[in-house]
Amino acid sequence: MARVAPFQPYRYAPSAGPLASLVTQPYDKISPAMQQGYLAANPYNLVRVILGEKYATDSPTDNPYTRAAKFMKDWSAAGLLVREEAPAIYPYFQTFKDPDTGESQTRRGFIALGALEPYEAGIVHRHELTLSGPKKDRLELLRATRAHFGQIFMLYSDAERAIDAILDAAALEPPISAVKDEYGVAHELWRITSAPQITRIQELMAPRPLVIADGHHRYETALAYQQESGVDHVMMTFVNTHAPGLRILATHRLLRNLPEFSSEYLIKALASAGDVEPVVNDAEVKAKLTALPEGQIAIGVIANGLSAIVHAPKAIANTVRLDVDYLHGHLLRALGIEEAAVRDQRNLEYIRGSDNAIAEVRNGNAQAAFLLKPAPIEKVMEISLSGGVMPQKSTDFYPKLLTGLTIWKVDE
Repeated sequence: MARVAPFQPYRYAPSAGPLASLVTQPYDKISPAMQQGYLAANPYNLVRVILGEKYATDSPTDNPYTRAAKFMKDWSAAGLLVREEAPAIYPYFQTFKDPDTGESQTRRGFIALGALEPYEAGIVHRHELTLSGPKKDRLELLRATRAHFGQIFMLYSDAERAIDAILDAAALEPPISAVKDEYGVAHELWRITSAPQITRIQELMAPRPLVIADGHHRYETALAYQQESGVDHVMMTFVNTHAPGLRILATHRLLRNLPEFSSEYLIKALASAGDVEPVVNDAEVKAKLTALPEGQIAIGVIANGLSAIVHAPKAIANTVRLDVDYLHGHLLRALGIEEAAVRDQRNLEYIRGSDNAIAEVRNGNAQAAFLLKPAPIEKVMEISLSGGVMPQKSTDFYPKLLTGLTIWKVDE
């Protein structure tokens, strides 16, 4: 059963400054330029804790992790971070414009503690594999600070939307936090302290399996930390797959640094693993890809002198679940790009937005672009709940959860 618990997080006090200058995107989405912008925005911006600067003079006793712990201690002592008075569950709504359609949407969820469960228990399910480097880094930060700053993004299925009704009722009151991020997404937070409402949410969540949407590395870090500390919960945001506003964007691929590359070589390789349909221009690639029936496996390909759709032959289409499986399992291998090269990102770069991907090719910054369709949420859930995993960067849940809205110190 899924075990959900209220908690007493720390939140930024008004004295720390405007909330927009304090919170951040998830650590793995923070570029060097974004890091510098956060550092300049406010001396108490959380980037100093979750992705602190590194110095040539760093030592075992003075490094980004020890400095993060000191920031937390100092900010708490100064009253810049204040602990909530009572255990609560926090409705968390995000209102945004769909990057593809421009339509305004609101995604509803709630922040609470979730029990850590090994994957083999069949309660929490992953949909992608992880890398060791990020987990080592996050574990060092967790050991030093003994705190969680961002939430694991968890999916559950509630067709009746009974939990959403509780969240909507709470949201009739003014939010306790409201902030707009750098992408124009409005984030609002409420507080549920009523024991009957909390119990009802716990009862409704109990029979539901959970699927990690974002935060695989941090979840597995928390599992590792559980073995050495006994801390058996982690901070999560729970979102219903049946509620409106759950948006997955496609993550496209750019091809770079492939030796002796040419358009002729690309076409020959693609033709060995698929049916290449040339089209008149880049816009037509996008249009045809969008118009394909759900379940039809195909990839858009843009290169110098080439705009095309590559369709999976029937024999291959019957063996793959998503276009990203076809790309990684067949087309990339036809180009001589093996799994290790993909994992190390030697020849691939990931990019959001088909227009951005096409521009990189047309500007000469990439050898080719592979355009994908967004993964349907139903397929993500099906693969995950059946014990399967998808290639890395198969999903891009939009928008991201802000880091720093609630901070959970595991000792308190």
